[in-house]
This record gives sequence, C-alpha cells and structure tokens, in this order.
Amino acid sequence: MLRQRGLAVMRDALDAPSARGMLGVLYLVSDEMPDAGKVAESLARLWEELAVETEPLLPDAWQSRMVSAILDSENPFSLCAEKEDVPPVLMEQVRRDLRSLKLLFDLDSETLFEMVERTVPSLGGMWVPWRDPGRCDDGSPRCAVASALAASEDWGKCAELLAEHFRRHGAGRFGRFRAFRWEKGALKPIPNPDPVSFRDLIGYENERAPIIANTKRFIEGLPAHHALLYGLPGTGKSSTVKAVSNETAKEGLRLIEVAKEDLGELPMVLDTLRERGLRFVVFVDDLSFEENEVEYKSLKALLEGSVESPPENVRIYATSNRRNLIRESFSERGDGDDVHARDTMHEKLSLAARFGLRVTFPTPDQERYLEIVRGLVKERGIEAPEEELVEKALLWDKWQSGRSGRTARQFVDELQAGG
Repeated sequence: MLRQRGLAVMRDALDAPSARGMLGVLYLVSDEMPDAGKVAESLARLWEELAVETEPLLPDAWQSRMVSAILDSENPFSLCAEKEDVPPVLMEQVRRDLRSLKLLFDLDSETLFEMVERTVPSLGGMWVPWRDPGRCDDGSPRCAVASALAASEDWGKCAELLAEHFRRHGAGRFGRFRAFRWEKGALKPIPNPDPVSFRDLIGYENERAPIIANTKRFIEGLPAHHALLYGLPGTGKSSTVKAVSNETAKEGLRLIEVAKEDLGELPMVLDTLRERGLRFVVFVDDLSFEENEVEYKSLKALLEGSVESPPENVRIYATSNRRNLIRESFSERGDGDDVHARDTMHEKLSLAARFGLRVTFPTPDQERYLEIVRGLVKERGIEAPEEELVEKALLWDKWQSGRSGRTARQFVDELQAGG
C-alpha cells in the first residue's frame, strides 16, 4: 500500500469510494492482529459498493471500476495527452504509477477473499465473488482499453495506449460522454442522448450536406463556420445537429447544449472548453429573442469576437423557426425615441448574418412529404399498398397542423401501430 500512497500523477484514480474501501480492507488484513469485526464490516461495505457495476468493462467488478477510474481521471497526463503534448518526464512517471496501480488491479474478488479468509478463517464463504462474465466487451473504445490492460503483464508499457485513447476520445467526462447540457453554471453529462443518425433522417439531404461538410472541416482543424439552421418546426433542424454530433463523436466531437436563457453564461462555457484538446459544438435550439431581451449580445461576442479571441475548438450551431432572430416591430421602423433607431434595428437584424453558414429547411411540398413517408415505411419494413399508403398519408396531413418531416414520422408511427 505504500506504493499506492506514493502515486504522483494518477493518485486521483484511488479517490473513488470503491478504491478507498479496497485500501481500507487491505490495511486491516495487514495488521498483525486484525480486528475480525472491522474486517467483516469493511469487506461487506466494499462488496455492496461493487455489487452493481454501472459500466461493466471487465468481468470482475473491482477491476472494471479501477479501469473506469483511470479513464475518468483528469490529471496532468490525461489532459496533456488530450492535446498531444505529454512531456517525457511526465510519461515516464505515468509508467511507474501504472505499475503501482497494477498491483491493486490484480486483487480480483477471488484473490481478495482468499487473503481475508487466511487472515480471519471464520469469514470463509461469506461473500459471492463480484464477477459477471457476460457483462463486458461491448466494442467501445473504453472497453478496448480495459481489455488491453487486463491482458498486459506490464502496465508501464500501456502508457502510450492510454495517451492515444485520451488524444482520440478525451479525458475524464469528455472521454465517457459525448453530449452535455449547461445547467446552473456547470456541464452536466447526458448519459443517454438522442441516438438519431443520418440513416433515420429521410429527405433534406441537400440541406444537411453543407452542415456535414462544415463539421468535418471543423474536426480536421480547417476553417469552419458557425451555423444557423432555420425553418418551420418539424423540418429536421435539431435532428440534423444531433445526428451530426452522433456520427462524429468517435472523431472527437462533443455536443454542448445551452438553453437560450443561459446564453449570458456563454463566457463561462467557453472558458470551460477553451483549453481542451477536443472539438465542441455549442448547440442552441429554437433560438430567437424578443425585442427587450439582451442575451443575444453574449452570442454576438462569440460570433464576431471581442477583446478575447473566441476559442478555436468551439463552434455554435443554432436552430430557429425564423430567419431574423430578434423580433422586430413595425413601430421600430419609425422615428420613436431612439436617436439612432436605424442603427439599433440594424444591430438586431445583423445577428443572423454573423453565422457564416445559414441553411434553410423549407416546409416540404407534397412530393417531398410522400418521399419521407415512403422512406420511413421502407426502413421499418411496413407492408402497405402504394395507393392506400398515399391516400392515408395525405389524409393524415390534412388532419395535422402543418406538413413536415415530423408529421410524416407521426403518420408512420400510427401506421406501424395499426392505426
């Protein structure tokens, strides 16, 4: 345990309750005259902590939890690796830290229980090993790292493997989650983001193409624009942004959702993301402002720059139901009380122009609406005569508030349900 206390770079991997519990048990059983009651209580608490493993990277819960802690750690090594800038002395220390952590990793449930039973024989057979052979190997990058560590006899040789993982997928929470929401001044991970993909989106291929191309340029470090997607509700604007994020998450893109009312905190968001090695799309859905709202000024500062340059690794993708993002009244076009009324009006109307990429998602005509319906029906394997399908789809369209891709999906949902 002395070696674990001397960890220099990766010591926070042992801050988790399970790690503290494991070290506590080891401390008790190493005593010349261990307190049997304390050993039993400590191991029981550790068993309870490990009984439900939320991320089963390996069959043994303790080993799985330990690898998770290493991958979730935001330390000088993982943060430098994310930016491809690990000093040689730091890499060498990580190798030594990893060898010390390997000693703890090798204490799987059977090994630990045998150690306890040798020390306190009366505790023999009390606990079931926390192993589940069927819950691992899901093909994820984190699972691949876990498998490599489990197979390695010398963790010191795995430092480069970890550095490459952090470079490609991010350190800490950014390595574990691909989508976040800004809430109460902090980033909150979204464990189960909308899994929509391009395959799920039928129609509007021409509208999505420039968004996809712009995002790929951004990921590759080439000049890329902030993007505004506007059109009536249900035309697929938000789904396009989420699909782009899902399709490029493995390439290091992360989605950060910021509500319109939180745009005043945008400088805090940017400070959080600025020094990271990954690329981020800040997603603002349903963006529009009333004439008395001033949150748009924070957005303008990012789009056009202020005294502090905007982060190179952040782009804004916003959706809106109207092209002019700030509501303008006819009274504003008169003289009114504003000496510089025309300048004020132009300032408001210029916000949309500051997005380098602006894409319109038009209301689908009948032909496009039916194309979406047919595509969804084919994708879901629904059998329906063409004439009957068209008749029902057009009738459904008349019953709804307006024709859109959402309307088409709702119709196919109803058709699949037997309606």
